[in-house]
Amino acid sequence: MRNKTFFITDSHLGSGDDSRQRECDMVQWLEQIEPEAKTIIMLGDIFDFWFTYRHAVPRGFVRLLGKMAQMADNGVEFHFFIGNHDMWLFDYMEKEIGVAMHDAPEEMVIDGKRFLLGHGDGMGNQDRSYNFLKRVFRCRLNQWLFAGIHPNIGFPIAHKWSNHSRKSHSRKYNGYLGDDKEAIFQYCKQRQQRKTDAGEQPYDFFLFGHRHTPVTRPIGDALYINVGNWIENRDYAVFDGEKCELKSFSK
Repeated sequence: MRNKTFFITDSHLGSGDDSRQRECDMVQWLEQIEPEAKTIIMLGDIFDFWFTYRHAVPRGFVRLLGKMAQMADNGVEFHFFIGNHDMWLFDYMEKEIGVAMHDAPEEMVIDGKRFLLGHGDGMGNQDRSYNFLKRVFRCRLNQWLFAGIHPNIGFPIAHKWSNHSRKSHSRKYNGYLGDDKEAIFQYCKQRQQRKTDAGEQPYDFFLFGHRHTPVTRPIGDALYINVGNWIENRDYAVFDGEKCELKSFSK
């Protein structure tokens, strides 16, 4: 019975020597959850880098994309919140597979529960320098200029930058820093407080990625979950209509 919602984040496919294995494991995971999956929500950085061209498709990831297309054709709903590594995905998956794309944190009501969902990049003072780069990368002129570079030149440059960014982030923010120092957690607390101050129905769950650190923390009566990553632990989260919890894929 398809009655569950699944969340996955930060697989960074295309990086590292084990990228193909991570992709194959993700396909096996999708096959494993397919009988129960009503909705699958990807919280960003599924790809370590992607650029959508008008008349060409970047090489790779055919196993994952094919499986997603087959599941979408069979009625599974997909959502994709773009991350800081795959922000140039644009409308490819939307047009080819039917994936609903989101480029900012959004509220969703799932089985009567209120979720705030997003990737988690660019939140708080910790990511000031990245917020500047984000504006540069989202500039339409810069995107047009990059599209004019041959992929044999542009992609190696982009992958090198992406690899440097991921390693730098890992060194700087290794492990959970504590509630008071975690920018995403603090952002969620502030959003919840604004809901309360406005007399609106509060959130029940907050799910994000970006930090590569699986963790669950209470925010009042709500629950904050960072889904972790697919690189080391094959982390994911599942919501059954009442509770939402972290899990790890095993074959």
